[in-house]
Amino acid sequence: MSQEPIDPPTLKELRVCVEALEDRKAIDLRILDVRGKSSITDFLVICSGTSSPHIRALCTSAEKALFNSPGKVSRHKDDFESGWAVTDGVDFVVHIFTEEMRDLFRLEALWKDAPEVDLTK
Repeated sequence: MSQEPIDPPTLKELRVCVEALEDRKAIDLRILDVRGKSSITDFLVICSGTSSPHIRALCTSAEKALFNSPGKVSRHKDDFESGWAVTDGVDFVVHIFTEEMRDLFRLEALWKDAPEVDLTK
């Protein structure tokens, strides 16, 4: 099943965000295409961090990169001690978990029908 092409500005913002997360050593970073499946967003960016300070660094890095891209950052849930941070990039939502919380919420299983986006193509 072929995926619909990603709008160029959204693709650019996704790349900027992913690069920022990778620069801060995000673990198991995945992008799910939920266009037509979610009324809230088009893509989910999901990754893990090793600790609350790592999650904070990942979230801050992604937001700074999007502000400078000029991406759109709506707001984030910033209770880093909870093990889950969320940043709303409008066309995509970034979920940053500790590995324990990621296993608990299992977003990839919830959206198992969503194709994974490969930005290397």
